[in-house]
Amino acid sequence: MAVSTSDPLDDALRPPPDETSSERDVRVAREEEASRISQAIDASIKAEKQARKKQRIVRLLLLGQSESGKSTTLRQFQRLYTPTAFREERILWRAVIQLNIVRSIRIILDTIAAPPRRASDSDVDSDDDLVPHHAHARSRSHPSSLDALRTRLQPLRHIEALLIAKLVPPNEDEATHLVSPHQQFRNQEIFVRPGAAWKGALARARIGHHNQNSVGSAEEAIQSGPGRPTSAGTTGLETQDEPQKVLHQCRRDMVLLWNDDVVREILVRKKVRLEELPGFFLNDLERVTSLRYMPTDDDVLKARLKTVGVSEYKFEMEVTAGRDSGTEWRIVDVGGSRSQRPTWAPFFDDVDAIIFLAPISGFDQVLAEDKSINRLEDSVLLWKAVCSNKLLANVDLVLFLNKCDILDKKLRAGVKLSRYVKSYGDRGNDLDTVTKYLRGKFSAIHREYSPNPRKFYAFLTSVTDTATTAGIIASVRDMVIRQHLKQSKLL
Repeated sequence: MAVSTSDPLDDALRPPPDETSSERDVRVAREEEASRISQAIDASIKAEKQARKKQRIVRLLLLGQSESGKSTTLRQFQRLYTPTAFREERILWRAVIQLNIVRSIRIILDTIAAPPRRASDSDVDSDDDLVPHHAHARSRSHPSSLDALRTRLQPLRHIEALLIAKLVPPNEDEATHLVSPHQQFRNQEIFVRPGAAWKGALARARIGHHNQNSVGSAEEAIQSGPGRPTSAGTTGLETQDEPQKVLHQCRRDMVLLWNDDVVREILVRKKVRLEELPGFFLNDLERVTSLRYMPTDDDVLKARLKTVGVSEYKFEMEVTAGRDSGTEWRIVDVGGSRSQRPTWAPFFDDVDAIIFLAPISGFDQVLAEDKSINRLEDSVLLWKAVCSNKLLANVDLVLFLNKCDILDKKLRAGVKLSRYVKSYGDRGNDLDTVTKYLRGKFSAIHREYSPNPRKFYAFLTSVTDTATTAGIIASVRDMVIRQHLKQSKLL
C-alpha cells in the first residue's frame, strides 16, 4: 500500500485552487489580522511575566492569642499606608463603637445586678486587698437611684439587637446568639467573618437611609460613588441614625452610671476592669454620643469587633528610591483563639516575616475560652511553639510586647507581677523592670528554640497609640523589606 507524502495541515491551509483575486484579498486580510492579534497576545503575556518578575510581594503574618492586638495592628498598617481608604471607612466603624458602648453599659448593669460571688468562684487570686474596707460596706445594697438608672437605660437593649442585625450578615446566625441569662457577661460577644461583608451591609444601610432622608448637598456629598461611603471628616455632616439618637438621649444616665462611686466599687470587687478591655469608650461618652459624632482614627483603632477566620489585606507600598516598581504587601490576620490555631500552618508557607503579639498586661488574667490558663503563660507557650516550628526556621520573627500602657496602669495601681509569676521574685514592680524581665524571657526562648540562629527583634508597644506605633511599624517595614530584598538577591 502506497504511503501519502502530503502534509494534511498544509493541505488544509493551502488556498483553494479556484480562488479569485477578490477572495484572495479577503483571505490575506483576515490572516494578517489574526497574526496581529496573536502577536499582541504574546506581547501582553511577555510584558505581564516581566512585570511579575519586577514586582516585589512581601507577605506578613500576624500571630497571637485572641485580643492580643492583631486586628489593631492591621488597622495601623491601613492607616499609615492607605490613609485615604482608611478615612473613607471611618463612618462604617460608628456602628461598631455604638455596640461597644452598649455592651460596656450592659456589663455594668449585669454586674451590679448579679449576686455576690463566692470566694470559690474566683478564677484567679482575689484582689480584695486592693479595695478599701468601706467599699464592701457601701456596695451591699443597691441605692434606689441605680434601679432608676437601670430602668431609664432599658432602651439600650433594643439598640443592641438593632446593631447586631446591622453588623452581622443574615447567614451568620451563630454570631448573633446572645448568651442565656445564666451565662456570665464576659462571654457576651458577637463576631463577624473577616472581609468586607459587614462593611458592605453597613454601607448599603447608609445608602438606604440617605435615599429616604435626603437633606441637601451635604448629605449628597457623603456618597462619592456607588456603594462607597465617604468620611464625614470631609463633609462636616453625617446622618443621625436611631442608635446614635438613643445613645444621645441616654448619655447623661450612662455618665451617671459609670461615675457612680458604688458602681465603681462593685466593679473593682468583682474584678470587672472595663478600662482594660478593647472597645472602651466610657470616658468619652459626651463626645461619642453626640448626634454628629464621627469616629476619629484613634476611635477606629480602639474599637472592638471580634473576627473569626482569616483576613488578608493587600496594599501597594510606596515606590522604593531607585526602583521602578513598588512593593505589594499582603498582611494576613488569623484568628487567635485556641480552637483556630490549628488553621495557622497553611499560612506559614512563603511568609517573609511574622509579627507576634504578646499582650503582657494579661499576667493576672485568664483566657476567655479556658479559665484554667493564664494569658501570659499562654503567650509564652505560643511563642515557644512558633520559634521552634521548622517551617518557620528561616522566617524573621518580630515580637510586639503589647499593651504596655495597660500594664503600666496596672503596676501603678499595685497589682504585683510576682504574685502571678513566681520566678519574678522581689524585683521592682515598675514598667521598666517588668518589661526588661519579660523581654529577656522571650529572648531566651527565641535563642534556645529557633532551629537556626536568627536575629531577635522586639518592641514594647501599645498598638492603639498612633504616635509611637507609627515609628515602630516603619522600622518593621524597613527591616522586612531589607530582608526580603536580601533573600531575593536584589541586595
